[in-house]
Amino acid sequence: MKERAFAKINLCLDVVRRREDGYHDLRMIMVPIDFYDVLELMPSEETTMTLNRSYLPVNDKNTVIKAIHVMQERYGFTQNFACTLQKHIPTQAGLAGGSADAAAAIRMINRIMKLDLSVEEMIDVAKEVGADVPFCTINRPALVEGIGEKIQPFSCHSDFGILLVKPRRGVSTKAAFGGLNFDTIQHPDVDGMKTALENGDYEGMISRLGNSLEEISLQLVEEIRDVKEQLTELGFDGVLMSGSGSTVFGITKSPRLLRESSDLMRANGYFVRMTRIIQP
Repeated sequence: MKERAFAKINLCLDVVRRREDGYHDLRMIMVPIDFYDVLELMPSEETTMTLNRSYLPVNDKNTVIKAIHVMQERYGFTQNFACTLQKHIPTQAGLAGGSADAAAAIRMINRIMKLDLSVEEMIDVAKEVGADVPFCTINRPALVEGIGEKIQPFSCHSDFGILLVKPRRGVSTKAAFGGLNFDTIQHPDVDGMKTALENGDYEGMISRLGNSLEEISLQLVEEIRDVKEQLTELGFDGVLMSGSGSTVFGITKSPRLLRESSDLMRANGYFVRMTRIIQP
């Protein structure tokens, strides 16, 4: 059985506060995009992982393996799986590639093992695997709160294209959150972004793009600033870093600008993908 594991971007990310347990309360507008890894699971005598990227782990640090073990423990089955992952989403990119892979595994195991889990039950499993896994389990535009476990899907209008550009260096999520200064942090208008997307208000959406983590990540990886400046100069209507970075995305309604900018940024040595928001 094969499944696409879709990446995400954050159109709005507000780090509300640092919690006593060391985590952070967030409010985010997250959307799935048409860019994905492909995961295949086959019942097997032992759990194995085959990857097309040699630098990724094949043990419990791999989110797919972790998801399998969480579900085995929770639902009491001993069935193992041979996993084959075609990895396209880069790591340390702010695109939730590892989370998307784990979410795809949860959905497939639910079907293979005939667990008949509801969406809410799959989200509950996903919380044990990682912060972005609950969102990736549903693959719908959503307002996401807490540490990623509170999800309110909504319908949005998205007649625009997106260009992903990742600098050569990634950003450690731990380093980005650890460097936050709550005296100077920016708090974008998350509710306004949700309303703009629901109403198809393109200008309202563009004006509300924001990310509390962007400034610290710009300090950690200077190349992020370079990419932002280049995409802005090329004429994108909105430019923002996704998640904790280092991927930057540009938004435009011009297919020509997407194509030409994609060629230019790729020629400059960046990882580049043209994409769009996917709907259920």
